[in-house]
Amino acid sequence: MTDGPNGLRFQPLPALPARPAEGHKGSFGTVLVIGGCAHAPRQMLGGAMLAARAALRTGAGRVIAAVPATLANEALAILPEATVVPLPVDADGFLRASDAAEAIDRAMLEATAVVVGPALGRSSAAESVVMRLIAIGEKPLVVDADAIRAFAAHREPARDLRGTVVFTPHPGEAAALADAIGCDVDCVERATRPAAAMELAQRLGAVVVLKGAGTVTSDGLRAWRCDRGGPALATGGSGDVLAGVVAGLLAQFGVAQRMRGGPSGGTSDAPPLPGAIAALAVELHARAGDLWTVAHGEAGLLAHEIADLIPDAMRAMRDA
Repeated sequence: MTDGPNGLRFQPLPALPARPAEGHKGSFGTVLVIGGCAHAPRQMLGGAMLAARAALRTGAGRVIAAVPATLANEALAILPEATVVPLPVDADGFLRASDAAEAIDRAMLEATAVVVGPALGRSSAAESVVMRLIAIGEKPLVVDADAIRAFAAHREPARDLRGTVVFTPHPGEAAALADAIGCDVDCVERATRPAAAMELAQRLGAVVVLKGAGTVTSDGLRAWRCDRGGPALATGGSGDVLAGVVAGLLAQFGVAQRMRGGPSGGTSDAPPLPGAIAALAVELHARAGDLWTVAHGEAGLLAHEIADLIPDAMRAMRDA
């Protein structure tokens, strides 16, 4: 452990999930990524596919990308390794909320962990999808980007939160969360960020990954800080990659837990806490950025390159 401000003790990281030699794709979990936007003013898809790519690079056995139907072919072209679920949209490209929910429910049956938000856009239908996932609480859920804004737009949003949820806000999104739950914290200053992450996590009853230089992760009782990474990671799509890494690890640890019989399976070999898993994802993301920086410098990193360096970062951690 290391000391933080105000006597806060930062926790050590867990080990990476095991990769048994007899494993197959079902052994390592399935990540469902829900994102993409097909309506004005901006059509977006890259964020969702970056998260999907990162989940696979982290070791998830499968990825399902649920994207607007009009973007499904593009999604397959970007990442042919993914399974794509087309979400029904209206003539203007907006999700049809009830039909999209049915498609997502079918995909959820196969999922071990879920990401919602990358490139999702802002609409009432998208907000309905986000809040429904949060209220259901069936699978570990990573809430990122536009999904954080959708959550924060609701009155008393934390009241509907169920299950294991990991929020991955940058300081602006964290401030929106704080406003939504009436929490007076400073999410920007490095000295106050650990306390802010802890307070947000306590008030939400969730894990909060407060991104930025010295990213802090908290589950409300414990905190982890990452001092790796650098300015190269300040690039569009970097956060989407991190969301995929978090989900990829949640999926692998979740499958391992089920194979051992779950929390009541009579074994002391319990999986890491969700907060520790999220902090491990932050470490991997930062180490990938460091690997790129050593080779190329502090500017010019593309987000997909972070994802593609995750296996090298994992190997370095296993060899340490």
